[in-house]
Amino acid sequence: MRLGLVFGEVGSGLKRNVSMVVSVVLVTFISLTFVGTAVLLQMQINQMKGYWYDKAQVAVYLCTDTDTTGNCTGAKATADQRDQVEAQLKSTTLAPYIKAEYFETQNQAYTRFKQQFANSPATEFVQPSYLNETFWVNLKNPSQSDILIESLSSQAGVQSVVDQRGYLQPIFSVLSAASYTAIGIAVLMLIAAVLLIATTIRLSAFSRRRELGIMRLVGASNRFIQTPFILEGVIAALVGSVLAGGAIVLIVKFFVRGYLAQSFASTPFVGLQDTAFVVPLLIVIGALLAAVSANVAIRRYLKV
Repeated sequence: MRLGLVFGEVGSGLKRNVSMVVSVVLVTFISLTFVGTAVLLQMQINQMKGYWYDKAQVAVYLCTDTDTTGNCTGAKATADQRDQVEAQLKSTTLAPYIKAEYFETQNQAYTRFKQQFANSPATEFVQPSYLNETFWVNLKNPSQSDILIESLSSQAGVQSVVDQRGYLQPIFSVLSAASYTAIGIAVLMLIAAVLLIATTIRLSAFSRRRELGIMRLVGASNRFIQTPFILEGVIAALVGSVLAGGAIVLIVKFFVRGYLAQSFASTPFVGLQDTAFVVPLLIVIGALLAAVSANVAIRRYLKV
């Protein structure tokens, strides 16, 4: 196969269908940007889950003077009841699951409350006696919190045992929904890109129908005829893929690392090292989709 002639046909085809090629580039760019965003968002969710779930604690709230929920009867948990809870935490049953635990008094809880809500007028109406004494427990495996909940929920003087991961789950559910939405939009855009590539190839073939007829008459193989059209689609898609990869790198560099990471310093975010996986993936997806759709389109056209 004469490569010079093949690439000459590719260049001629791209020049003849500039507007359609630009359309393919733009659609591929937009669709793969959504794909890359969805992949990065899923990586971000997994990273945040691993980070925050490991930090999430199990809170064992003891009864206050006004509690009537759980095992409370409107009386504050006694020193004996508190000691029983602590003994249970240090028992051979629960100790193997616990990484660390500490006790927070009502005064300590009140100090933390004032720090968290320093700008809220609610601090004027809250007194230390309103807040629970609490055992804060870090588990070696946060997913085993049910063991702690089942063991301590029925203890005298315990109001409730709460796994803080439950507070994080709604946030991750929203992020997951956003990720799935991005994937859905990306799939629709990829379908549009595939159809547009196929249409572009068919139009390019139609505009060169006389040349194709001559090539068939002189004995050119189907492979020789099809290759320039496939390359046209792949080149246009690769340009869109590279643009999408560049957009992903810019988003991570300037928005994620430049803004989000500085605004929320305590939260881990994806970085440029993650784009080293995403960008090649986008280029491969773009090239494969273009090659397959262009190949199918030109084969069907030549059979007509």
